[in-house]
Amino acid sequence: TTSTMSIEAYNGGSVVAMSGRNCIAIASDKRLGQQMLTLSCDFGKVFKINDHVLLGLSGLATDALTLRERFEFRTNMYKMRENRDIEPRAFASMIASILYEKRFGPYFVEPIVAGIDPHTKTPFLMSSDVIGCSSAPGDFACAGIAGESMLTTCEALYEPGLEKDDLFETISQVLLSSLDRDSLSGWGAEVWLMTPEGVEVRTLKSRSD
Repeated sequence: TTSTMSIEAYNGGSVVAMSGRNCIAIASDKRLGQQMLTLSCDFGKVFKINDHVLLGLSGLATDALTLRERFEFRTNMYKMRENRDIEPRAFASMIASILYEKRFGPYFVEPIVAGIDPHTKTPFLMSSDVIGCSSAPGDFACAGIAGESMLTTCEALYEPGLEKDDLFETISQVLLSSLDRDSLSGWGAEVWLMTPEGVEVRTLKSRSD
């Protein structure tokens, strides 16, 4: 029998996000593959939209890059029209709308939005499927080829109200332990930490085999 690989798993990759006390973190591996062949080990899947919003895109790499350009175009138009940066909740609604437009021929990407509300300084987290059906978990969200493994690890390690450094430690352990068990993700990882004061990026070493 011939096993069929999901198109979302074709390039591999995993993304996880967690909220803490007045901070939020989103992390991804850095592998770009073509099924079992590794093409690059410097392909991050987290993008900074503005000082309040981070975006993680796992799934088919070509669709992820296409969507990133569409999102950047729409956010730039929003800033020109409104004369202010888009906020996390509005950006999440925009993503759901764009994905739902293509529901009959969807982009094979599962986005995760992580941000800090500029007014209340509270973390915001949203995850979506390929047609824009979104949910806003208050604690953590996982997507990608190692999503199920990360979900169980999150449930074991996550605690509400983590401070910035504890949040970094927890999300790093979740991601690295799941990458060790997944052959289509890995080759390094990066963690983006957002607080009301700004954004910080930290790099992790992981298995490279």
